[in-house]
Order: sequence, then structure tokens, then C-alpha cells
Amino acid sequence: MILVTAATAPVGREIVDQLTAAGHPVRALTRDAENTGLPATTDIVVGDLADPESLAIAMRGVSTVFLLAVVPGFAPAFLAAAKEAGVRRIVFQSSGSVDDTAAEQPHAVAAFHHDIERQLRESGLEWTMLRLELSAANPIQWAFDVPGQVRAGDVVRGPYAQAAGAPIHPADFAAIAVEALTDDTHAGRTYPVTGPQSLTHAEQIALLAEALDRPLRYEELPVEQARTAMGPHAPADVLLDDWARHLDRPAPITDTIETITGRPGRTYAQWAADYRGDFLSR
Repeated sequence: MILVTAATAPVGREIVDQLTAAGHPVRALTRDAENTGLPATTDIVVGDLADPESLAIAMRGVSTVFLLAVVPGFAPAFLAAAKEAGVRRIVFQSSGSVDDTAAEQPHAVAAFHHDIERQLRESGLEWTMLRLELSAANPIQWAFDVPGQVRAGDVVRGPYAQAAGAPIHPADFAAIAVEALTDDTHAGRTYPVTGPQSLTHAEQIALLAEALDRPLRYEELPVEQARTAMGPHAPADVLLDDWARHLDRPAPITDTIETITGRPGRTYAQWAADYRGDFLSR
């Protein structure tokens, strides 16, 4: 049995779908079991990383776990439950901001993930770290609610029109995770993960406009205005600093998708076409 945390988030859902399609038994940890939209064969457990009792239930009979963590302080109880249940390996969605050579991590996001990585390494369990580069997490979309902006009109407002990112399609990240969850050769490995293209914010919105057949345009906000316009859960300083660093250089690109899965990564245009429905009026 493979346990997927955050199973109804875009990546978690893709992992569940791909594991199920490959014939693996899957358990999904989610806060709400109603209307999950997950495959009918999925064993759904209601719980939360902050709830040790639910973790103990979710871990029973599980061999490997995909871990997406946003809850501070969860790791000791999570790892204790995993060891008690006989879990062999954790595949962790970490951050590409983690710096293995630094005495102090560059910011809070890196420090949070670095600490979880440390605890995983010290746990005695097998582990695989999938370090998703910040620029690959498609942050302009969720930090500035681009779907909501597009449903409201043809102007997408955000900072740094020429800042480059390398967004990864959730299905590609999921495919890497599935390989790591099902193939023991990935134990003890750390993989940097990005999408296959370096594209500026303006270029991303132009490709989205093509997919939607809409005259969308990107309007650059001053930095301080952008800071206040960001969603409440977005790490504003971290994102703005990262975008500023990529104003005059391409975003980092890795070959991890193709190396691990044997297939090239999906383009941003493919992502825009696949998620077209998110931008349509409701």
C-alpha cells in the first residue's frame, strides 16, 4: 500500500491517478472525504499531518509514503507513526531552495524543508528528496490568483513581467514521484526538479492567452503594490527575491523529468491546455 498525503491537491491527485492506473494499491490522506474525485479503488482516510491519531490509522499496512508538508512541527509524530507501522521509505516534496553547503538556510521556506530533510535522514527510514525549484512551482498562478484574474477580465497583474520561471506540469512531477515510490533504486537520492522551459511571466500569460483564445496581457505591478496584492499564504519576500534574481537570467532547468521517467517534460502550452477549465467562468 502506498500512502499519498495532500491527495486532493493537484500533484497529489495526479500521483493517486497514476499509481492507480499502474495497478498499485493507494491510500489517500485528506481532510475531507466528500467529493474527492479520486479513483473508486482509492482507500480514503480522513486526517491531517497535525493529527497523530489519524497518521497512525493512515500508516497501517503502508510501505511507502509521498509526503507534502506545510504543517510546522509535524515531523516527529509523523516519523514515529511511520516507523511504528513499518513504513520503508518516504518520498518527500522538498524545496530547491535548500542549500546543503550553507551554515544557515537562505530563508524560511528553505529552512523549513531543510529541517524535515534532516529528520528524514536521521530517522533510519529510506528516503528520496524531490527538490522542486521555487520557479518551477508556478508561483505566479497561486500567489496572484491568476485563474480568478482571468475569469474577471483580460488583464493579469503581477510583479516583474520579465522574471523567468520554469513551471512544471503536475503530471510530470507526479510521474517522478511515482517512480520514486515504486522503484527502490531511488532510495537515498536527492533530485532537483523543474519544468522543461524557462519562460518569463509575460511569456507564460501569452501562452495562456493562446490556449484560451483570449487577448490576455500581463500588466506589471510595482514591487510594493505586488507585495500587498499577494495571497495571504504566499511567502511574499521569498517569491519577490527569487523573481528579482531571474530578471536578467533564465530560470534553472534540470533534466530530471526525462532522466527519471524516460519522457520529455510537458510544455507550458500543454499545461495551459490541460488546465483550461480552471480559467473559465463559473
